[in-house]
Amino acid sequence: MSKVVLVTGGTGLIGKAIETVIKEENPADERWIFVGSKDADLTDLAATREMFVKHQPTHVVHLAAMVGGLFHNMSNNLDFFRKNMLINDNILLLSHELKVKKVVSCLSTCIFPDKTSYPIDETMIHNGPPHDSNFGYSHAKRMIDVLNRGYNQQYGDMFTSVVPCNVFGPHDNFVPGVSHVIPGMIHRLHELMFVKNVDQPQESKVFSVYGTGKPLRQFIYSLDLAKLFVWVLRQYDSVEPIILSVDESAEVSIAQLAESLAKAFEFKGKLKFDTTKADGQYKKTASNAKLRKHLPYFQFTDFNVAMKETVQWYIANYEQARK
Repeated sequence: MSKVVLVTGGTGLIGKAIETVIKEENPADERWIFVGSKDADLTDLAATREMFVKHQPTHVVHLAAMVGGLFHNMSNNLDFFRKNMLINDNILLLSHELKVKKVVSCLSTCIFPDKTSYPIDETMIHNGPPHDSNFGYSHAKRMIDVLNRGYNQQYGDMFTSVVPCNVFGPHDNFVPGVSHVIPGMIHRLHELMFVKNVDQPQESKVFSVYGTGKPLRQFIYSLDLAKLFVWVLRQYDSVEPIILSVDESAEVSIAQLAESLAKAFEFKGKLKFDTTKADGQYKKTASNAKLRKHLPYFQFTDFNVAMKETVQWYIANYEQARK
């Protein structure tokens, strides 16, 4: 029996990466369908049911969510909570009704308790309130884990979830104010080099890096994450969430990130740290020990290589990129 895999949020950063990986692999016994917000309003049960009935999926990768940058989250916590609760409830209800064999939903490391010990692991998700700035989004995402356990306990459904660290790569959202740290910096450096004061010699240009450059982060290349998503769909059979992150030793500082970015762009100017801007949390280290138990030899793309590929994609697709 061949699989029909429905990917919600299939036009975003992770969806596009999974599509790239699947196209390369071209599996004979799987048909993958990637849907975006234009295909159905997932907050609407009837519209979502219509989409499920049309595609008849045997498996679902659930990436769709209402997302936003820090500022957008802070002022719209109720909207983030309600919309994401509706989306997740509809997707899992219909997956149950249509007897979908497996659902893999996407959580995020930002949903973990604000006050916690490090490294974070999968057992800590519900151990305390999330950061106050995005409590709406965080609680809605945590409820996916609650729904997964409920559907499994009551009906034996295999609904699970993954928790990626910071993802970056081609097809990211580069919109200023909404984007995350890497796409945000890519967009700003590109503007500085190629859009603003084009006649000014590059050597005299100064790129401003927000904060001290000291905070540490784990970044996963979207194509690596996509391969791990596919592995989870085919091999990982537990309702317990699994963190999909690079090793702890692969943490990079924001300063290292800025240097890698400058190198990828071949930027000849100077980097300046704007310490009037906030740093955010110093670190948010996540443990990938559980993943490593299953996949001890998985090789992650080198950070500088992934950065170079992302920058090259952005330059080549500048006109169509979300910015």
